[in-house]
Amino acid sequence: MLPAWCGARAAELDGVPVPDTLQANGKTLQLNGFGLRTYSILRLHIYVAALYLEHASADPDAILRSPETKLLTVKFVRAVSANQARGAWNDGFRNNCQPPCHLDPDHVAQFLADMRAMRAGDGYSLLFTGDGATVTVNGQQIGEIPDRQFAEAMLATFLGPKPASPRLKRELLGSRK
Repeated sequence: MLPAWCGARAAELDGVPVPDTLQANGKTLQLNGFGLRTYSILRLHIYVAALYLEHASADPDAILRSPETKLLTVKFVRAVSANQARGAWNDGFRNNCQPPCHLDPDHVAQFLADMRAMRAGDGYSLLFTGDGATVTVNGQQIGEIPDRQFAEAMLATFLGPKPASPRLKRELLGSRK
């Protein structure tokens, strides 16, 4: 089921509204944290990400292991090529899926093949359940991952031990510092 945006706006970051709650998978999810992904020493703005959970948590390991519904939304404020997106996901998987974590190479290849260029204003969402994840781009489902470990590795690229942005990780966990 695709997420439905609803509720009062909690905040706005870089022109992107961030609602307090979202409906997804038949559940009301609460905003856990949100932040801006920047790149390079120039701090180029790339996207605004927001994490929604059934129950708020600042513990990344508990969030990753939880079978509860989770939703990560990403709204781009700068264009990103498909190759840049694929490279970022590859780096994230390599940095955060350490043994005993093992990802099926065919699943990774299919996931990366589904990656597309994103323009400013485009968005995607990752809906996590106890069984895997669903990926939507601009409201259209582009993939389903029926593998819980793969889904956990996807979320770990944001919340794992070596996220692409430690600051964004802190913000998704509810810290605005």
